[in-house]
Parts: sequence; C-alpha cells; structure tokens
Amino acid sequence: MKIVALDIGTVRIGVAASDIMEIIASAYTVYRRKDFKSDIKAIADIINNLQAGQVVIGLPLKMDGSEGQSVEMARNFGEELSNLVSVPIVYQDERLSTVTAQKILIESGMRREKRKDKVDSLAATIILQTYLDKRSNMKDNK
Repeated sequence: MKIVALDIGTVRIGVAASDIMEIIASAYTVYRRKDFKSDIKAIADIINNLQAGQVVIGLPLKMDGSEGQSVEMARNFGEELSNLVSVPIVYQDERLSTVTAQKILIESGMRREKRKDKVDSLAATIILQTYLDKRSNMKDNK
C-alpha cells in the first residue's frame, strides 16, 4: 500500500508518498494553504486520489523532545483530517527534517527562490523515509 506523509507548515504543506512496497519515499507536491477547512479537504483529496493506506504526519517536537504550539497544530490537523479519510493516521518525530531538506537543496546548488518551493515536499519525503526505515528495522529485529 502507499503511505502519504505530510509536513504541515503555516504557509505550505509538503506531501510525499511511498511506493506500494513501502520502501522508498518520494516528494509528491507542495500545497499552498488557504484556510483550514479548504486545506483539510484538499489534503484529504490528495490522500484519496493516491489511494493511500496510511498517513504519517510530521510532529515538530522541540529539540528537547517537548511539545509546543506547532505540535498542537499538527495534531489538530490530523484529528480533522481523520474525519475525511478512512485510513490510519500516525505521527513521526520530524525534528530537523526541514533543516536537513534546506541543507540538501543548498548543497545541490539550488537557488533560494526555487528552494522555497521544494523544501516542504523534501521535508515530507525525509519524514516518510525515516518512518519507513524505522518500520523496516523493527520488522528485521523481530
């Protein structure tokens, strides 16, 4: 089944999807936010169109592991999204995913203007790949 990951920001939502074997994460799109109700509907449509079997939402924990306002926003988004999609929603620690995405794009030589459009979907890809790798390692250790 495909798994979709979301990097939820205040301006944009990065979306990534796995292959059906649940091995490789790829950037899918960046959704520019409008208003909460429209955002939830648009993301639910993406999830349904991709026929995802699960959704992973990045949880922006603080560096010390505590939760702040951004975590509350991500959880609220997930709760509302669960009313429109019939697949499990899980949360994945996303600390430093955006920083890592920025670093990758800078090292690739991408100009600042283009990085803005790519960083969120790349961050979602990093969140999803981390989740997939963690699951794979847990299966291997059984």
